[in-house]
Amino acid sequence: MVRSKNFFMKFYLALIIAFLYIPIAVLVVLSFNDSRSRVVWGGFTLEWYKTLFHNSDVVAALQNTLTIGFGSALIATVIGVLAAVGIDAMKKRSYSLTLGVGNIPMLNADIVTGIALMLWFSRFTNLGYVSILLAHVTFNIPYVILSVLPKLQQMDMSVYEAARDLGASSVKAFTRVILPNIFPAVVSGFFMAVTMSMDDFVVTYFTKGAGINTLSTMIYGELKRGIKPEMYALSTLIFAVVLIVLLLVNYMPRIRQKQIQRKLQNRKAAS
Repeated sequence: MVRSKNFFMKFYLALIIAFLYIPIAVLVVLSFNDSRSRVVWGGFTLEWYKTLFHNSDVVAALQNTLTIGFGSALIATVIGVLAAVGIDAMKKRSYSLTLGVGNIPMLNADIVTGIALMLWFSRFTNLGYVSILLAHVTFNIPYVILSVLPKLQQMDMSVYEAARDLGASSVKAFTRVILPNIFPAVVSGFFMAVTMSMDDFVVTYFTKGAGINTLSTMIYGELKRGIKPEMYALSTLIFAVVLIVLLLVNYMPRIRQKQIQRKLQNRKAAS
């Protein structure tokens, strides 16, 4: 009975992993396919990787995606951290009301948010790079708030009050006391905002102007004509970068811990 249960659990886990990663594996294989066909293998090639960075449209879309993603995440992180500090200081009723209103952009349908922002921006300015950036800042802020707020609630605010009593200004007490304590949550909120921004399509599609594209809108525009193999290569590179970052984040603390243990052992041996 125990063996059959373990087998079922392993099979279920393997099935989930297969559903998640088989499409990515197909994408990686297609990026090395010498044929433009998605069903015929034409041999191994690196041609699509070579031509990738010579395609000005793809390079421009990648630059827009990265600058909008990191730029909007940085702005949203600053605003979100300050908003989280303000919300945490509110009374219970105001806290619940403000947090509920702040959660609406996350629960709202993307198409509603995209159309609303399109109408708002087209009323006051031309749609383009700035409108996309501001739209991404708008839907990223709640994710930063939800990431930082729990960490603020766990923090002992008497330390901040003690710093204020000792003569520190509110800004200095915030940067020296509060920010170091909530910094892991700030970093988490920042990268979550980057991920949500780079992953977005609907809001970007409605708030972008003519002549500007991100990777998501560019791929959508190529569906009718057929996706270029260069996009397979670019997607593979993005996946590889994300995988390397995840491996470094997970294994660097272990490596550092082993280095510290070796140093301690060497000191003990020397003494």
